[in-house]
Amino acid sequence: MKLKLIATLLLLACTFSACDTNSNPATGKRHKRSGSLLTPVSSGNPYEVMVVADDSVWTGYAGKAIQTILDKPLRGLPQDEPQFHKSHITEKHYDHITNLFRNIFRIQIGKEYTKAKMVVEKDVHSTPQMIMTLHAPNQFEASIYITEHTKDIESLITSEEINRQANDLYFDHNIKFAKAVKEMFDCEFYIPVDIKKMKIGEDFIWASDDGLSTIQNICIYSLPYVSEKMFTKKPYIALRDTVMKHNIPGGHPNQWMQTNPDFVWTKNINVAGHFAMEARGLWEMRNDAMGGPFISHSRLDEKNNRVIVVEGFVYAPDKMKRTMLRRLEGALYTLETPSDKE
Repeated sequence: MKLKLIATLLLLACTFSACDTNSNPATGKRHKRSGSLLTPVSSGNPYEVMVVADDSVWTGYAGKAIQTILDKPLRGLPQDEPQFHKSHITEKHYDHITNLFRNIFRIQIGKEYTKAKMVVEKDVHSTPQMIMTLHAPNQFEASIYITEHTKDIESLITSEEINRQANDLYFDHNIKFAKAVKEMFDCEFYIPVDIKKMKIGEDFIWASDDGLSTIQNICIYSLPYVSEKMFTKKPYIALRDTVMKHNIPGGHPNQWMQTNPDFVWTKNINVAGHFAMEARGLWEMRNDAMGGPFISHSRLDEKNNRVIVVEGFVYAPDKMKRTMLRRLEGALYTLETPSDKE
């Protein structure tokens, strides 16, 4: 595939009891996670959550509350896709096989519990694994707890998956791309090994995979820092369109990548203790039918008075795109600027 488009954390502060934070890339600590004789490799795919609850709970208030969170559409995709994939088993089927799942949410209802409380445990039966167990005296209090902690639960699962993906990339990544980034930007930035087709421009590197019907892309570029307005939506879109027009043309002179300004969301986030602006939304090829979702991080490199932008974008017509975009999102968290090192 030619690199030309033809006619493309953060750690949640522990708010729950018994929350175990293992070393991970989001805190700047790198820790290789793998299965062992004591902790086998977990089952399931990234962003999959298995809910363990009796049938009456699953179909009741508490079950519906957690399903609402898991089924919530992921913002920035061209079609509705849930932010997590869910499955359900009852307590009697929770055994030495099913307890190996990577993300488990257990709901236990009993009169022995005086109030709703959630316990978070890591790598209990497998690695990597996170088990969230909610104890409550009744379904009503369980549902209230889940609803009131919606953002916490979302962030906990998302940041855990991002940390896993970023951590894996520290140990297994496209070495050629990482070397090019180091030479051009003096930054550390790691991407999946299968994203290996590269195009190098001026202060711009673009990598893509060998997909035929789907294409996953990652790019990194820098801009001189002018003002803090660069970390706001409208200036960001204008700058992105300028960079993409120059570096990602289409098959004809009047075609180039641009941002769809009606579908862009930005927010400030924390990446390993450093400020970043996250932007997610939709891109399109001017004067063509191509388009898809993107996600980017804009970071300030104070040492060199510049802004470093890393972005992942997907072209996958007629296919679900959540999993691909989530995979690219994890790579964005591996960026380390010269200022970060200081």
